[in-house]
Amino acid sequence: MRRPIPQIPHSTAAAKSPTPSPTTPPQTIKITSRKHKKSLIKPITTTNWNALNLTQSELSLPLTFPTGQTFRWKQTGHHQYTGTLGPHLISLKHHHQNGNVYYHIHTTPSETAAKSALLDFLNINVSLANIWADFSASDSRFAELAMHLKGARVLRQDPLECLIQFLCSSNNNIARITKMVDYVSSLGQYLGNVEGFEFYEFPDLERLGLVTEEQLRAAGFGYRAKYITGTIDALQLKPGGGVEWLTALRKLDLQVVIDALCTLPGVGPKVAACIALFSLDQHHAIPVDTHVWQIATRHLLPELAGARLTPKLCSRVADAFVSKYGKYAGWAQTLLFIAELPPQKSLLPSSFWTVKEIKSANKKDSEADSEKVSLRFRLQFPFVLSSLPLFVEQNHRRYSFQDFLASRQSGE
Repeated sequence: MRRPIPQIPHSTAAAKSPTPSPTTPPQTIKITSRKHKKSLIKPITTTNWNALNLTQSELSLPLTFPTGQTFRWKQTGHHQYTGTLGPHLISLKHHHQNGNVYYHIHTTPSETAAKSALLDFLNINVSLANIWADFSASDSRFAELAMHLKGARVLRQDPLECLIQFLCSSNNNIARITKMVDYVSSLGQYLGNVEGFEFYEFPDLERLGLVTEEQLRAAGFGYRAKYITGTIDALQLKPGGGVEWLTALRKLDLQVVIDALCTLPGVGPKVAACIALFSLDQHHAIPVDTHVWQIATRHLLPELAGARLTPKLCSRVADAFVSKYGKYAGWAQTLLFIAELPPQKSLLPSSFWTVKEIKSANKKDSEADSEKVSLRFRLQFPFVLSSLPLFVEQNHRRYSFQDFLASRQSGE
């Protein structure tokens, strides 16, 4: 999460001077950071961008990266995001005219391997056009949403990275999750600096095994420290290796995957479903929290409106999504969740607003004198529909849409 700036030169959240991630662990940790030579890392350039042969309707960067799937990719420019995939440091951006996706490799031991890793990470074998056509055929509401929120893609992350990130996310907020994930990342090999952000290869299991619970607590992880170190220990004891054990889950049935992940310290059903969906090819996994519960009771299970969410009802919600959307139900749920983000919902047609939201908006409209107020949120700056602004205002208070995502992580 980055600091706001007073002026936004473009119609969406433009590149800003970020708060750099920590480049070394705090002094209390005894692990020696690996030495790096920043002068050997190629600086970011505005040239040498290569087409990825992906249209914006197949991949919208603002609708994919800052939506709670991953906390390791940083916005480093206007519609531009940068992250690491193994030893590869890569930036992605939308072409300013046609919106197509381009990539730039800053550092890598192999250009061919870097592009292959990128395509795998982006789940390139899944066609949004095809699966969204299926969803739209069975759900007119989804069909209308898909017209406005094109390109919201589910990522295929490294299972170990995804696991550690979602252990950090438990009952947490975006800023703190990002800080924790940046800390863990900084234990890996340094890869370079892009627009003020330091990037590292995610540490391997052996490297992670050197960190103690006390060191993580000193770094601000709180009770999550014991879950992370406990999970690392459990993975290291797996026959054949912990990474291999995680990767093998991609070939198993969803319930087997959920049950297996829940044997790890700190992993419950919702966290397990997130890991399964975002890294283990379980495309019909449904992470159920209060926000997904609200979506379900409004559109899939109206008879449960007003009921209290229980583990049994979580299973019923997941089953309802799968029954409605099939084997890619997790992708449908992802779009439906993104449509609940305040900045996006404020620009959707009125059919997507609840009566309560309309009344609230009308009240704020009546209080506005000279300025024009949007139906639900007064925006700090204008932006195009496919972009996520950094800040919105509601009830005379300014806050980030990422705080909304944080409540999803905590299940509030």
